[in-house]
Amino acid sequence: MVETFNWPLAIERNRDALLRVVAALFFMAGLDEGGADMMPRRVWRRILRLLRPAESAARRLIVIAARSIEVEPPMLRAETPPTAIEQLQAAGLLVIREGIDFGLARAPRSDVEKPAKSAPAFPAFPLTDPPRRFDTRDWDGLRPFPQDGFDLADADEEVSARHLCRRLLALKRALDDLPRQARRLARREARAHLASRQLQGGFAPASEAKLKGVKQRRTLRLGHPPGHRRRPVHAVDDILRECHSLARAAERRDSS
Repeated sequence: MVETFNWPLAIERNRDALLRVVAALFFMAGLDEGGADMMPRRVWRRILRLLRPAESAARRLIVIAARSIEVEPPMLRAETPPTAIEQLQAAGLLVIREGIDFGLARAPRSDVEKPAKSAPAFPAFPLTDPPRRFDTRDWDGLRPFPQDGFDLADADEEVSARHLCRRLLALKRALDDLPRQARRLARREARAHLASRQLQGGFAPASEAKLKGVKQRRTLRLGHPPGHRRRPVHAVDDILRECHSLARAAERRDSS
């Protein structure tokens, strides 16, 4: 069956629309002038309301772009033998204590210049939806509702904007290079597929423990995407709705 849907055109159209949203968010966060360290809480909330659906839409564009990418499954790394210190610790012959205050014996010298801190690493755009949060504890007694009421947060209070700005930068970087993000996703899916196959076939305890450490989380979580609104309010809501339906169609196409 010949595929008639123009996937590249759909990706490009939604990508351009998302870039316009990101440009508005950059202006709100002051990133057009280097970024803000602090911002009023009301501005922080307004940006977050748009950032969540924008991230979800970009993640679904990556899924669509990765639909036809095939990568070779990676080879598992060989087990590294334990060091002598690790062997002594395992045998109980060596105990290393951390976090002990030795007083003046560990006081730093004032004449030694401290090395300059390097800039924080640029954050990678997350390829998976955040999991849903379920409250497993009972509200009766364990989560009592305040009887005396509570004070609402001050909308004009200054809050840190560093984490929000880093998320915006990661989103912009992902949209600027969707093919690279699609290859990242394809490699992730290949690693997870190899791990599941090896676990089903049986492995040595050490390798099995390593494979079980590969925690596979769904790229697109079930149900509505993060940032979904039943009634669209902003342009990003319509973008997310279209990208979500296209990503689901791309997943069904790959599984068929």
